[in-house]
Amino acid sequence: MRELAFVLEFRGTAGAGADGKRRARSTAPSQSLTTVIGTDGLHAETKALDGEEAVLESVVERFADGSFVEDGTITYGRAGGVSFETIGRGTVAPAPREGWTSGAVMWTVTGGRGAFSGARGLITSNFTVSAQGEVVDHHVARLYLR
Repeated sequence: MRELAFVLEFRGTAGAGADGKRRARSTAPSQSLTTVIGTDGLHAETKALDGEEAVLESVVERFADGSFVEDGTITYGRAGGVSFETIGRGTVAPAPREGWTSGAVMWTVTGGRGAFSGARGLITSNFTVSAQGEVVDHHVARLYLR
């Protein structure tokens, strides 16, 4: 088994579907994320790089207490992709930024295809969503590949 750890910033949209569940779709270009710790604080930067993009598509079911469950797929360019589902429940609440909510969830990888066939592992999602449905979502993933 090969361990693969990586971070991606996804951007996209989320909104209500006809069945009352929310649908999300976001993309992440090939990218470099840099964090520099300085005497005046942290400096972070995300730069798009040449390469393919990742696409997340999911279905979200929200509950009255602010929790939710989610399942879906992430396709990593032409290499393949993974399917996932929530471990326990995620949480969402009003964000300090007016008109936005923020939340977090942990997913377990339930399967894979292509280069990710047989993949297992965890992905954490830390996200914000605007009142208009704009999503900014940071994933930290640790996958185990055959």
